[in-house]
Amino acid sequence: MKQKEVKQLSVADIQDKIKEEESTLVKLKLSHAVSAIENPLKIRNTRRTIARLITELKTKNNSK
Repeated sequence: MKQKEVKQLSVADIQDKIKEEESTLVKLKLSHAVSAIENPLKIRNTRRTIARLITELKTKNNSK
């Protein structure tokens, strides 16, 4: 998810997306621990997406 897409989301959408991405990250980590996943860069990209979402959420909460 790109930064432009993140900025267009509402606060509620960002919170929902964070929960969704965190569950995806847990699943990726578990499947990678059992057997190597096809693209391990998905883990890094998911972590970065979560960080983008959290940053944008904090920015929107501080601007109120």
